[in-house]
Amino acid sequence: MRAYKFLMRPTVGQQAALGAMLRDHCSLHNGALQERRDAYRHVSRTSVRYGQQSAQLKEIRAFDPEQQGRWSFSSQQATLRRLDKAFAAFFRRVKSGEAPGYPRFRGVNWFDTVDFPKDGDGCRWDSTPHDPVTRIEKTAPGVSTSPFHATVGARSATRRSPGAHVPCP
Repeated sequence: MRAYKFLMRPTVGQQAALGAMLRDHCSLHNGALQERRDAYRHVSRTSVRYGQQSAQLKEIRAFDPEQQGRWSFSSQQATLRRLDKAFAAFFRRVKSGEAPGYPRFRGVNWFDTVDFPKDGDGCRWDSTPHDPVTRIEKTAPGVSTSPFHATVGARSATRRSPGAHVPCP
């Protein structure tokens, strides 16, 4: 399996939408981190896991349809999964006696990647058989073209610099 990177050249409107997507996913990440931190600091020392936070997504999306509700459910789950992996790595390092590095809150400018775990859910690779060019279509906008043919699985959209977003199929 190989990973390929393509430079997207979004329009001004698409750039704004991609920025909003990153901001909303950053807000989800920071909210989930805050929930875990508060639950552990509580007298009961409750732990919150990915499954519990993922189950809350439906309510979060219903409560905030203008921001959290407009993005792909599976991409939001992937954001929560990334946070869960960060906590797993933290506890693994604590257990082995290494410098642990607690997962951090991220500023909007430091949160730069949104993952889309499957085709057609928020991010679509559109390959027209009669068209010599394969297009990457982002339903969470941004369009790029590339003369490349492949079976596409998971992908992510990454901000590399202001205005440049890279979908990685």
